[in-house]
Amino acid sequence: MGVTWSIINENIFPGDTKFKASDVPDMSGKVVLVTGANAGIGKETARVLLTKNAKVWITARDKSKGEATVKELKSSTGRDAHLLLLNLANLTSVKAAAEEFLSKETQLNVLFNNAGVMTPPIDLLTDDGYDLQFGTNVLGHFYFTKLILPVLLSTAKSSPEGIARVVNTASNGHWFSGLKFGTWRDGPARRKETPMTLYGQSKTGNIVFSAELKRRYGDQGIVSTSLNPGGIKTELQRHSGSFLRAIGNLILRDISYGAITQLYAGTIPDGASLNGKYLIPWARIGKPRADTQDPQLGKELWTWLDEQVAIV
Repeated sequence: MGVTWSIINENIFPGDTKFKASDVPDMSGKVVLVTGANAGIGKETARVLLTKNAKVWITARDKSKGEATVKELKSSTGRDAHLLLLNLANLTSVKAAAEEFLSKETQLNVLFNNAGVMTPPIDLLTDDGYDLQFGTNVLGHFYFTKLILPVLLSTAKSSPEGIARVVNTASNGHWFSGLKFGTWRDGPARRKETPMTLYGQSKTGNIVFSAELKRRYGDQGIVSTSLNPGGIKTELQRHSGSFLRAIGNLILRDISYGAITQLYAGTIPDGASLNGKYLIPWARIGKPRADTQDPQLGKELWTWLDEQVAIV
């Protein structure tokens, strides 16, 4: 009952927000990158950051959709976003995208690991044979973060604040499942899981990764946070049934709310105070499931992820 109420309270009754998009400070001279920014929360985050004078990179899997988003953002903000093609469900694509970014930028103040998939059909896998949700939401973001970590570290070292931030979009869906190491590639164990439990453990993975990133690189200026953006109407629910979508239309919030918590994590002046924290709507520090903070689990997940990308 306690877990159920926690999920309901965070998403449906989070109260009023004391932090608004208008409170984002001026971001002149800052470079940010938002994965999955051709739709939903990512696009809203990019839009706000453009209005605050940041240099914004957005990623998309599809070039035409990405270019359409750049055009739309230009129309709404008067500023140009930069497009990086990135398919998180293909590790070769992740490597190529990271190399392209590093060839064009020597600075990155904030990485928003925002992209994700939710409850797709069980038959869908990544191009490398991983569960689509874990492979995209966790493994793809881990590899991209690892590859561009050098520029994050150099930015932290040279910036006046002494930090660079990695903001990991998780979900209170993590309450539905812990990590089950044998279910991340296709096989009998994975097929016993439901799309929702597979989604839940991918969100658990986001939080565990975020906490471990802080442990490993916090003393070098990397500020790593994870968060639940709240119950928001986005394309993420496209794989849900018609009944759940109908309920969602009644209780979910407008997209403008979805960006609030990650904008807070990525831009407040005292960013270092949030290192290792899990945030909940709207822009508050919350408590994830206890096991997500276990250093041993963090080490085991990091080791497994590292092994998967070692030969890409």
